[in-house]
Order: sequence, then structure tokens, then C-alpha cells
Amino acid sequence: MSSNVPESAAGSLGCVEGASGAPNDEPTANGAAGPGLHLGACSKPGPVSMGPVRVALVADTHGYLDPRIAVVVKSCDVALHGGDIGNAEILGQLQPRVGRVFAVLGNNDVAQKWPDAQRDLLFRIPLEAHIALPGGELVLVHGHRQPAARRHERLRERYPQARAICYGHSHVLVDDRDHLPWVINPGAAGRARTFGGPSCMVLTATEARWELETHRFAPRARRPRRSNLMSREQARSSQAGAGS
Repeated sequence: MSSNVPESAAGSLGCVEGASGAPNDEPTANGAAGPGLHLGACSKPGPVSMGPVRVALVADTHGYLDPRIAVVVKSCDVALHGGDIGNAEILGQLQPRVGRVFAVLGNNDVAQKWPDAQRDLLFRIPLEAHIALPGGELVLVHGHRQPAARRHERLRERYPQARAICYGHSHVLVDDRDHLPWVINPGAAGRARTFGGPSCMVLTATEARWELETHRFAPRARRPRRSNLMSREQARSSQAGAGS
């Protein structure tokens, strides 16, 4: 644990009963994710203090984490990934100050789409996680098990005890705090279907108050493919030949 993290923040983090038992702090395949990765939820809540605790919320990286979002995560105490991770390296790139990373499976987190050496990790990542924070519980899911129609209503019906529900899947940034529990989606933190640029959220939790920040970044220009560059060169050569 980093020495610059207040003991109040470190002691505020815990889990309540969830989908697949206790967290696992062992390194993942090839050591990519490293210690601090929590696969599942604790059987008992951790000690709760007044905080504040800063929680980075990311989702839908699909094998690529925008480096600007990685910087935001480093300013937080804990990180949550809402699924469609892509590979274990992504979890290793999430480096919050306390070093605790919680993750759930997305519909694209399947053996066929992960590196061979990392496939065992998929069996240890749950479909949902319940994280105890100062002031309440946050439920983390990918969202693909609820149809798009009435998704927020269905999530609220399924997890009425939560103070907030964070999901991914749609790649669309959503901030629905009209009713409790909140239903929020941090958007896509990679480069696939970001709908305006990669994004994430930061939740600051205390016993008295929860606050939410949205971070959205401009899309990065894609490098032209080599085949496209060759086609342009050929087109220029043809035009030069026709003019001679």
C-alpha cells in the first residue's frame, strides 16, 4: 500500500457478499495484473471510515486502455473495471494508490478472445461485484444480462440495496442520478466505439456524501494503415506519369 494514502481511505474499502467468494491477490497469468486484483467479493464488509475514498470507474477497454485514463486512475484510491477487459495487461495498467482493482466479466471476455496464457484468469473473474464504500454499497456489473429496454429500471429492481450501480456494455457515457440507486456508465475507456472520445468516471465517497466526476478526452487520431499509404503513393505516381 502506498505510504501517501491516508489510513482513513485505506480502511474504508471493503466488499460485501458477491458472486464468487473471496478476492484473490495473487498475480495473474504472466504476472500481468499483479497483486491487488480482487476477483470476486469479500465475504464480509471491510472497516468503514469517513473517507473520502476516490474510486475510478472504467469499462469496455477491449484490450486497450487510453493512457490519459490511466493517469486519472493513478489519482484514485481504488479502481473498478466494468467488463469487456480484453486481456490481463489492462488490469495491470490500472494503478490506483491503494492498489486494489475490482473487475467483472463482460460478454467479450471469453477464452476465444483472450491470450492463451491468460485464459485461466477468466474463471476467477465474477459476473458481478459488491463493493462496500463509506456511505453505501456500489454494485459493479457489465450490463449485458439486462436488455437495453428498461435496463436502468431492471438494474434498480435487481439491486435495491445499492447506493449506486455501475455498468458498461453500451460504451455510452450515462449519468442517471434521478433516483436511488444511481445507475451510471463510465463509457468506453479504450478506442473502440467511444462515441466522442474515451471516458471514465471518478466517484468520491464519504459517509455523508457521494460525488461523481466525468472525465472525457478527445479521440486520438488513428494512424493511416500501411495499405492506405501505399495506395496514396501509387495514386500520386500515376498522376505524375500522366502529366509527363
